[in-house]
Amino acid sequence: MSEPSDEEASATTGEEPEKPGEPEKADPEAATGKSEAGEQKPDSDPFEAFAPVPEAVPGRARRISTRVATGAGRFLGHEWTLAAIGSVLLAALMTWPTLKHPASTIPQDIWDPTLQAWQMSWAGHVLTTDPAQLWNANAFFPNMYGYAFSDTLLGYAPAGMIGSGPVAAVVRYNIIFVLIFALAFFGAYALARQLGAGRTGAAVAGAAFAYAPWRLGQAGHLHVLSIGGIALALAMLARGHGFSLTKGYEPDKRRWGWVVAGWLVAAWQISLGFGIGIPFAYVLLGIVLITAVLWGYRHVRVWAVSRPFGWKLFLANLGGGLAFAAVGALMAYPYLQVLKQHPYARRSEEILSLFSPPIQGFFISPPESWLWGDAYASARQSLTWAPEMALLPGFFLYGLAFAGLFVSTWRIRHRVYLGIGVVVSIMLAMGTRGPGDGEFGYLALYRALPGFDGIRTSGRLMVWTTLFLALLAAGAVSAFARQAVELFADRTQTDVGTRAGFWPRFATLIPLVLVLIEGLHIPYPTNPVVPKAPLAMSTLQGPLMVLPTDELTDMNIMLWSTDGFPQMVNGGSGFTPRGQEQLRLTMQQFPDEASVTALRDLKIRTVVVIRSRAVGSSYERAIDAPIDGLGLDRTEQGDVVLYKLTD
Repeated sequence: MSEPSDEEASATTGEEPEKPGEPEKADPEAATGKSEAGEQKPDSDPFEAFAPVPEAVPGRARRISTRVATGAGRFLGHEWTLAAIGSVLLAALMTWPTLKHPASTIPQDIWDPTLQAWQMSWAGHVLTTDPAQLWNANAFFPNMYGYAFSDTLLGYAPAGMIGSGPVAAVVRYNIIFVLIFALAFFGAYALARQLGAGRTGAAVAGAAFAYAPWRLGQAGHLHVLSIGGIALALAMLARGHGFSLTKGYEPDKRRWGWVVAGWLVAAWQISLGFGIGIPFAYVLLGIVLITAVLWGYRHVRVWAVSRPFGWKLFLANLGGGLAFAAVGALMAYPYLQVLKQHPYARRSEEILSLFSPPIQGFFISPPESWLWGDAYASARQSLTWAPEMALLPGFFLYGLAFAGLFVSTWRIRHRVYLGIGVVVSIMLAMGTRGPGDGEFGYLALYRALPGFDGIRTSGRLMVWTTLFLALLAAGAVSAFARQAVELFADRTQTDVGTRAGFWPRFATLIPLVLVLIEGLHIPYPTNPVVPKAPLAMSTLQGPLMVLPTDELTDMNIMLWSTDGFPQMVNGGSGFTPRGQEQLRLTMQQFPDEASVTALRDLKIRTVVVIRSRAVGSSYERAIDAPIDGLGLDRTEQGDVVLYKLTD
């Protein structure tokens, strides 16, 4: 008999025949584990009839660790984290060997750096013991406001609260010395990025601002090197206002918190010293006035343009500006008192002329430059005061900035503004050697604006010339980088965002390397070793006087006094009180009746003579001169000859 067809079989079983090409239907018993009668099949899991197998849920500890790891990865891989870490590592390398022996050596020389190490130590000490006496330092006794005889570095007071004594002061100074270069690089990098530069261009701006050759000659002046807060504050303020040079004002990017942070950083910057802070304050004031006028004009007169500002942003600027002004006023008060008590401390126009650099000074490097130092040795001899007149910002920087006038990420009008900034800042930095012997430049500011009469070195306005040049260079390098990547992508038919753009991007690092090479200092055999304090200094009570005494020697003595901070006549800075100067002359005959009488009048009961320093000096007589009938007791403690005035 023949087999039934598919149709006949379906008629017999009641099932539809399978059509060619269709998949087989799933077995309901295989899907449910049950037979048609509803009975459980013996080889299936009995619990699957009630619920699926639950998924494994990680525990709380694992969830927390995963979140922490993810957050840490994002933080460490963020551009700003990498920029900050890179800034510190680069600073440690570029300032080497500062951190090689941080407890016993100090950069540049043993004079101004030891004074500034004392300044940080005094601020940290007095703010934790007797803040009301901040300005009446232990040095320059019996003068009041001795802490305001020079720029104070008050903003570094938190660091001064860590540790005590001369060794801690030197370690603290060396660490801050490295970090200020890192902050200068990071601040300029952040500013260039906020204004619209690419990463490579911003890195060039940071390197140019932090490691310009002229700054090598200022390595002993921490208050001059501390400029990172300027660039960082401008970057924060620009970010808070949603402003960039490439896109202009973007109201949707306003952030009042960044505005407040920018003003606070600016206030911190001015607390480091007025030599750099006063011009910065006037630049901020100028930016505020110009921005307000331009915004008001466009908002009121150009009706088609809507430029919302908002109360939050207004209040943030008002509050931040008032905080900045308050810090400036509190800092200015003791300096005004110094001028009131010592009118001769005011910087005269003759002093300005002494330190005003000629135009060729902007093309001459300091001797500390590894690349250009020896080449310009003869040129520096033509400068009357080379340490303040060798102001080369870098020939590579000049070239990149010049290129930035023609090819740049910035708009043409912004390039023009930056170029004008370079020219004007150089004219002002020339002081009395500027146009019209300074009558149309620095002298006009000196006579018209409060505070400028306290700045003796106009050449330090080179800070602003360097910043303008750095931004022009950043615009040029950013444009070169973008064009190089786009050209490479067109030729290789690849996307600019792929790895194919690595090599053209890598090539644009060449300007960065060139700028850093110009910023290298000569390879010091060692940084100078800081003189150790005599053991007797740690046990003496003030008021006292240490011999020999002069402006430079007293800077070392101020550092030694950080172990206890006894009151003392000694003190060195950019300003010498006449009373101190007269006492120094009188003490050249110590011990005699006139010098002892002068000491008694000032209630000074202790005189310390350092034998090794007194030999061959004007104070050599104090080592072993007769003391009969003078009311003095003399003892010797190692290298120290100690005198006590008796009743």
